[in-house]
Amino acid sequence: MEENFEAILRSIGEDPSREGLLKTPKRAAEAMRYLTQGYTASLETIVNDAIFEEDVDDIVVIRNIEFFSMCEHHLLPFFGFAHVAYLPKGKIIGISKIARIVDMFAQRLQVQERLTQQVALAVEEALEPAGVACVFEAKHLCMMARGVRKQDSNVSTSHVTGVFRDCPMSRKEFYDLIKERHYA
Repeated sequence: MEENFEAILRSIGEDPSREGLLKTPKRAAEAMRYLTQGYTASLETIVNDAIFEEDVDDIVVIRNIEFFSMCEHHLLPFFGFAHVAYLPKGKIIGISKIARIVDMFAQRLQVQERLTQQVALAVEEALEPAGVACVFEAKHLCMMARGVRKQDSNVSTSHVTGVFRDCPMSRKEFYDLIKERHYA
């Protein structure tokens, strides 16, 4: 990968032997590996033994999960917040696992629409809840720094399953919960 980054530097008219660029191909390769480490993660490894039998049936919401990802169309970052909810059906999951699931899919080349769906379906697979709801809100450098250059633009995507799809009141409760800003 380092050789490829060196070739990219040459192709844009830079001199990779210039002092400031000597280690850039190595650093860029390390950064790309880090930004795409989600390809080596698996749902089973992330969830591990963090699913617990619990007789609860009220919405669980994890809000404002920071994430960053790479746009598969331009290889530029997009970043923002994920909001993930599920309605338990006898099982709950350690809350940090939800953030790790978000990271697993975010740290791949992505489009936000698919990312949102992948997280919702992974939570559904892991827990078999009555429903899952995900909203992702992000800023995309591919739109901010090139093309139309709209720096204040924000993209929101959602994916809902089960009770959140079938019951407008449950869906509204989720959206109301992620709108409110209550901090512990």
